[in-house]
Amino acid sequence: MLSKKKKIFILCGMLALLIVTGVLNIVLNGNAISASGGGNNGGTDASSMSFFDTYRTDRAETREQTIMYLDAIINNSANDSEAVEKAKNSKLELTQNMELELVLEGLIKALGFDDVVVTNSTESINVIVKAAELTEEQATQITEIIVTETDKTSFDVRIIPVE
Repeated sequence: MLSKKKKIFILCGMLALLIVTGVLNIVLNGNAISASGGGNNGGTDASSMSFFDTYRTDRAETREQTIMYLDAIINNSANDSEAVEKAKNSKLELTQNMELELVLEGLIKALGFDDVVVTNSTESINVIVKAAELTEEQATQITEIIVTETDKTSFDVRIIPVE
């Protein structure tokens, strides 16, 4: 069994690698944008991305890093069984949230919205829809989908229209 100092050293090393990966990702993405023209003519720079595209990209990157971190804990033989079990449960919960959000986004888009982002937390579900404003009927339809597909009540649903 490894001593606490060795475990701390290993976890600090993993954290440092995670930070380095994030920095490299930012630097390399910046270089890719610069190499592709980078200006406003190509439509590929970060400022021309919509809120929804930016949010999805950020969410995917964060989840990818979280999954890598959890996999490192799961695959590290030096960790005790309790830490491995917690990491497995966290990874399972994350994948279930990802699937639920994808299903809800698809169902809400089926109502005729151009774009939508759903976030699921333990207390509430936030729905961000691409619309100048929502009618009461649209809000009711969205809430009904959330309540039907989850264990949340209508009080747990927050709908935010964004242009």
